[in-house]
Amino acid sequence: MSLKPKILIAFYSRTGVTEALANSIASGACEAGAEVRLRRAREFVTEDVMERSPGWREAAEEMNRRFEAPTEMDAEWADAIVFGSPSRFGAPAAELKAFIDSLGGLWFQGRLNGKAASAFASSSTTHGGNETTILSLYAPAAHLGMIIVPTGYADPILFEAGTPYGASSVSENVARAPSPADLAVARFQGRRVAKVAAALRGIHDHDASAT
Repeated sequence: MSLKPKILIAFYSRTGVTEALANSIASGACEAGAEVRLRRAREFVTEDVMERSPGWREAAEEMNRRFEAPTEMDAEWADAIVFGSPSRFGAPAAELKAFIDSLGGLWFQGRLNGKAASAFASSSTTHGGNETTILSLYAPAAHLGMIIVPTGYADPILFEAGTPYGASSVSENVARAPSPADLAVARFQGRRVAKVAAALRGIHDHDASAT
């Protein structure tokens, strides 16, 4: 059987900062031989609410043209899921959390047990909640039976940017694009998750062939 890992990157992004990290994680995973699905969680507020924040609706429409919404089928297809979100008061955005909450059926059937999970985040300000947001995403991953894969300090780039929990970026309240070091951490995270997912898939395939 092929050990080519399948990676779902399920993220929410409003201004494109988290999207940029997601794209770099995808690049790293592809470098490691993975098949990748990039999916953007959707808003569930009304357009009136979106209009209160200039550019929100337009940016959402543009990103939604580029990315499909994540589904249960995507999660079941994947060998690993990488969750990404801007920090909202130190926690994941409701849009991404709504997708995670939709996975209850797969949880009940044990269909996510043994898959790899990782996470990344962005914030508007320094100390704006990136680490707590990533750690908050690992709690539901544990409930879903997934195997958590942090970045650690497994690559020298982690001493320049990111966190030991996952890639991150600070946009300084102006939606500033992630730095080259931020993106390098994200690519490393993609490679690391792909390698772990491939190893886990090899174990699962071996167990299946032995039964």
